[in-house]
Amino acid sequence: MPLLLLFLSSCVSNKEFSYLQGQPKANTEIKRINDVPYKLQIDDMVHIIIKSNNQELVAVFKKNENNSSNTATTNQNFSGNANYYSDYSVDNYGNIRVPTLGEVNVLGYTVEEVQKKIENKLKDFVKEGENIFVAVKLAGIKFTILGEIENPGTRVIYQNKVSILDAIANSGDITDVGNRKAVEIMRPTISGVEKYTIDLTNINAFNSEVFYIKPNDYINVLPLKQKSWGTGTTGLQSLTTIVTVLSLITSTIILARNL
Repeated sequence: MPLLLLFLSSCVSNKEFSYLQGQPKANTEIKRINDVPYKLQIDDMVHIIIKSNNQELVAVFKKNENNSSNTATTNQNFSGNANYYSDYSVDNYGNIRVPTLGEVNVLGYTVEEVQKKIENKLKDFVKEGENIFVAVKLAGIKFTILGEIENPGTRVIYQNKVSILDAIANSGDITDVGNRKAVEIMRPTISGVEKYTIDLTNINAFNSEVFYIKPNDYINVLPLKQKSWGTGTTGLQSLTTIVTVLSLITSTIILARNL
């Protein structure tokens, strides 16, 4: 009986592997996630578009793509981003450096607020009959995923909104011994680091305030207890481990009797 209990408890059930189990409640309105606009932080990458009917005016504010001096934390490599050297990195003082305009403080501002800031600064350069268009957006969402994940590391997804399932899918999925019921998210904010836990096996994960990740989130996939036991994830693996242990014990007893 003890061996049977060990065998059963050491296996990982199918429920541990399945995402978003259950049914959403009828007539329940799913709350909107991320209603609060994201506020820019240090090391964020910002993409700025400036257009005008006066091309010479636009050229004055265009960043030289061959000059990487404006990438504040220069050792970061966002592979696959062709705009890395033309985007703007928020430096340690919360500024970006825009040609001609100089330093623009963006720390703690939304991209809409930064857009208005730049538009106001450009008014001094626009002559009568000229028009100018400014668009500001995040240059992708960067996150770091660690723990029981097939391909851990730092990634950037070039979308306006990224769910934690998107992040996991882009990292090769959680391993067989990863705990899908308690995925940790560490979120740096201006006021400090906030820590959350989300159960991805439950359909109610959609209602979580961290279902959609934010730039610079750290995702930590914790291991299941079966990993620390070393008994395996499937019934066959667990049975093999138990048989091996029993064989070792039996051999030890026989050797001890023959001494």
